[in-house]
Amino acid sequence: MTTIIQPSCSDNEEPGALHVDDALAHMLSAVSPVKGYEQVALLEAVSRVLHEPVVSPIDVPSHTNSAVDGYALRGEDLPGPGDVARFQVVGTALAGTPFVGELLSGQAVRIMTGASMPNGADTVLMQEHVDFDGERISVTGGRHRVGDNVRLAGEDIKQGETILKPGRRLTPPDIGLIASMGIGEVKVKRRPRVALLSTGSELHSLGKALGGGGVYDSNRYTLHAALKRLSVKVMDQGTVPDDPELLTEAFMRAAAAADVVISTGGVSVGEADFVKEILSSIGTVGFWKIAMKPGRPLAFGSIGGTTFVGLPGNPVAAIVSFYRFVLPLLEKKMGVQEYSVMPMLKAKCVERLAKKPGRTEYQRGILERTETGDWEVRTTGSQSSGILRSMSLANVLIALEHDRADVEPGDLVDVLPLAYLM
Repeated sequence: MTTIIQPSCSDNEEPGALHVDDALAHMLSAVSPVKGYEQVALLEAVSRVLHEPVVSPIDVPSHTNSAVDGYALRGEDLPGPGDVARFQVVGTALAGTPFVGELLSGQAVRIMTGASMPNGADTVLMQEHVDFDGERISVTGGRHRVGDNVRLAGEDIKQGETILKPGRRLTPPDIGLIASMGIGEVKVKRRPRVALLSTGSELHSLGKALGGGGVYDSNRYTLHAALKRLSVKVMDQGTVPDDPELLTEAFMRAAAAADVVISTGGVSVGEADFVKEILSSIGTVGFWKIAMKPGRPLAFGSIGGTTFVGLPGNPVAAIVSFYRFVLPLLEKKMGVQEYSVMPMLKAKCVERLAKKPGRTEYQRGILERTETGDWEVRTTGSQSSGILRSMSLANVLIALEHDRADVEPGDLVDVLPLAYLM
């Protein structure tokens, strides 16, 4: 791993801080997908990443069938424009119960959606487009064509066709697609093991009374919940106080058991911030300072063959940094080939936003649609990186570009819907 030389993280002017895109590119270039796979039942495969291609063993549909409820007949018998033809209804075809026999000229079969086409029939007329007197249907020419409302065998998928490629993260429609081919198990990549821990002597477990200056460990719960949305195995390592010996032991223990270690806190330059120092002694440091708000201090490196990410301790900075950097990093570790696209919308900002050029900012916002159909966005209030409620209230992140200055009311800004991330 290449180490990027950076000045102190305490420098308020941020010289040498990595651009957000450069930091992400460096992180992605430093990690590789996990090795190994397992075979799982199809119902357990959603959100897992395919290890090998899915090849269809059958045609889908497996038989030529009707796309509607109606009447099957021979297309060559359709009347010309303005003419009327009558057809004798000689039977019924249901899904799973086909009509037996050959359909002759002048005959029709009552057919339901999904039922196999009778021998000799190549066209289906919707029941709403014919008149039925109990024995015969009357058809007026001009509105029907040969082949109407028929789904051909193999029209969706052909036998032997590669349907899904390795590296695809399986979605609910993918699961249904695989089921339609009669496949009950798939080979998927092994889940990356992610060790998660919080650092800080001030952290208290939930349910215990807070001492002087103490806070509850919300970061670990926030990140644990975010990780549960991914195809990873979460290894909760609890909290570790600001003690270099205990931190070193915890990091090495986590790295020995995991593919990725994520910690929060201790990545700045305070007297009790030891993460960068420890990482330098037991592993390698790629960088620790990003031109981003919130989330400027972020330690990235490795311990042995294990990737290490030290996120900021401030709650908002931790989760924003997770979504901006750790999420795509974990997607690569999972073996995802089709990376998630972060959809950005343009919205009119209804308030003034203070912004200093030279860093990317993600402010928490509330996106609403006006009566005229335009999108407007406002902040959730205070943008302090310690106010986790601002993330809970928000439905978007307002993404302010690296070189952008102050935003005035009425200016257009990019917004990232949090529904995509959460």
